[in-house]
Amino acid sequence: MSTIAYAKELDLRNLPCPMPVVKISKGIKEVAVGEVVKAITTDPGALTDFPAWAKTSGHQILETETTGTEVNFYIKRLK
Repeated sequence: MSTIAYAKELDLRNLPCPMPVVKISKGIKEVAVGEVVKAITTDPGALTDFPAWAKTSGHQILETETTGTEVNFYIKRLK
């Protein structure tokens, strides 16, 4: 269980690809630069999609937790 403090949580469970990435792209803009968004997804493709998105959009994935079918991403807004 992560101890990373986050400003916003996005429940992206049961959304098919590419919706989790679309939603995090919008959701990250709702927090200030330097704040963290927690994204919860059940899309197995997110394990590759989220790091690729973070790299191209200039944000940082601080931690990834996998619990059963859920994956939690802690993403820091850098710009």
